Amino acid sequence: MDKGAEPEVLWRTEGAAGIIVLNRPAALNALTLNMVREMGAALDIFERDARITRVIVRGAGQKAFCAGGDIRRLYEQGRAGDHDAQLAFWREEYILNMRIKRFPKPYISLINGIVMGGGVGISQHGAWRIGSETYVFAMPEVGIGFFPDVGATYFLPRLPYKVGTMLALTGARVKAADALAFGLVDSIVPEAKFDLLQAALGKGLDVDRTLAEYALPLEHGPYFEQRSEIAGWFAGQTASAILDKLKASGLEMAQGFAKDMTNKSPLSVCIAAEQMRIGPGLDFNSAMKMEFRVVSRICKEADFYEGVRCVLIERGAEPRWHFAGIADVPSAKIADMFAPLPENELN
Repeated sequence: MDKGAEPEVLWRTEGAAGIIVLNRPAALNALTLNMVREMGAALDIFERDARITRVIVRGAGQKAFCAGGDIRRLYEQGRAGDHDAQLAFWREEYILNMRIKRFPKPYISLINGIVMGGGVGISQHGAWRIGSETYVFAMPEVGIGFFPDVGATYFLPRLPYKVGTMLALTGARVKAADALAFGLVDSIVPEAKFDLLQAALGKGLDVDRTLAEYALPLEHGPYFEQRSEIAGWFAGQTASAILDKLKASGLEMAQGFAKDMTNKSPLSVCIAAEQMRIGPGLDFNSAMKMEFRVVSRICKEADFYEGVRCVLIERGAEPRWHFAGIADVPSAKIADMFAPLPENELN
């Protein structure tokens, strides 16, 4: 970060609360390695301070809590052949995710607007996830030749009605009502009341009771209304089996999902399907270790650079994926992506 530039992470104490604010609103609060380290440093202080009984994490600006990692920077590092720099970010990011999962004090994310990728990793694993009415969740990584990481292997397949598999394989976006119905958030609070909620939590009031007082009841969203169909479509063991079921359905939603899957990187979709297959049998730390194995390899795959080029660099360009379709991805290729690393495992 340039000297004199705005800090990328702001943190302070307010009564009984430790406050962390992601402070790159112009970049939708996309995570950098510096931000990961600053968050870790703040958590160190809050954990040791007996006066702090809860931590609140927010994103600056109106558009996003955090739209993911700084993919453009990772793309540039990889194009330059600096995979060590890429892996330094992912290693420390994943370790931060693991720390949040086991943080001994209530960790509360107040999520306004977009939360994707890396933003999910620093919110989903905390004790409480509070969304606003503008909340939008997505794990869109298969569209850039990447894969759903930051613990998605653990939490997505544990969502009901196979909705986690749907999110992983299609990159679909979920808004507040469906997020509440499926358990991606614990409650919805109007964004206009976030400051009041933060102040109440800073007074040391009971967390459960305080959150309940501000919660907003919502009607179910479109995905919840078709939850039974989603559960049937995405119950397959492989991406090919799921795609076949979607194509065979006459419902418009199924056809939309099929189109989404076929437009994404075939390699990434198959990796995501394998994550969803094995994820229910893994504990959180094992899932993170496995994801580091995949990221250590996918950062050297052509699809990642092709996907980022078309989505972020030359917006709207048609990607030329390595494999022609999902059925063309060899099972041995997927197995290799998940194999133990010869060195530098995530510990």
